[in-house]
Amino acid sequence: MKNLIKFAALLLACTATLSLAACSKTTKNEAEIGYKYGKVKIQALGGGACGAPSYIAYEKGFFKQQGLDVTLVSGTLDELKAGLASGEFTVANGDFQFFPSIQQGLDLKIIGGLHQGCIKVVVPPNSPIKSVADLKGKRIGIDEPGGTPQAITSVALANAGIDPTKGVTWVTYPLDQLTTAVTKGEVDAFAAWDPYGAQAIKDDNYSNLVDIATDPLFKGKSCCFLYASGTAIKNDPGKVEALARAYQEADTWIAANPKETAEIEINKKYVATSDVNFLTSLLTSYKYNYTTTAAQNDIKYFVTQLNKTGFLNKNTDPDTFEKQVYWDALSAK
Repeated sequence: MKNLIKFAALLLACTATLSLAACSKTTKNEAEIGYKYGKVKIQALGGGACGAPSYIAYEKGFFKQQGLDVTLVSGTLDELKAGLASGEFTVANGDFQFFPSIQQGLDLKIIGGLHQGCIKVVVPPNSPIKSVADLKGKRIGIDEPGGTPQAITSVALANAGIDPTKGVTWVTYPLDQLTTAVTKGEVDAFAAWDPYGAQAIKDDNYSNLVDIATDPLFKGKSCCFLYASGTAIKNDPGKVEALARAYQEADTWIAANPKETAEIEINKKYVATSDVNFLTSLLTSYKYNYTTTAAQNDIKYFVTQLNKTGFLNKNTDPDTFEKQVYWDALSAK
């Protein structure tokens, strides 16, 4: 009987040892599979509500499912450009503020459209400025030179017959200080990502001059594209494809779950608002949908618009530019 007990104990110990070894091996393999493409840094912490694809791909595990160990960081447009050029960043969420940089030699490709309108140009209550045409000679607040709010406003100005390089004065402030700059009389209007412009309308009775979700110049077209480093595409197209698929998953999830997306953005401090209903309304208006063919058409459309502003080389051909800049990441294999 004693021998039988000893044998049973020995068998149990061996089984436990084998199980631990198996678990250890499985854990290691899962870790290797889980991060097939290793560490990836994405500059996404800019405070914009429309940064949701990066936030959701991170928070809901879509990056991890694609084998990507992602860290989200903050930074300026210049830092983002430098990081994309050096290989520090593989992808970026951005609008056509990168078009001039590509013409100047920055090796970037657009790999998809992410969503529609998320920028507004606003004026304070009782402002004599009632239309874009009234901005001639005025001071416009923006978050950074060459950024998308400036590009958006420049397109609107050009279509109103105003030279955006000479007909207005651009003044730079941090996003959370733009309303204060108007109050102090330092600028007459400002252009900004949501929620800043939308918050000024909601809380301070500002008026919209341009809302790219509804303005005919911008409605129905990609506000933000997903860009990828040309070097990364050449060296590791599989990683770029994995990132594109994570963003595609995030877009689909956001479109189906705008309220939960808003709650995540607020609870995780990604945006400067605590109003879930307000943020849900904004996110719904952006019509999140990862596009390819539509993104290519949007590239060509905005080249025609930017040709009017001085942002691009004179008479840039839309078809040639689109062929140069677009890469189909979802068919990378």
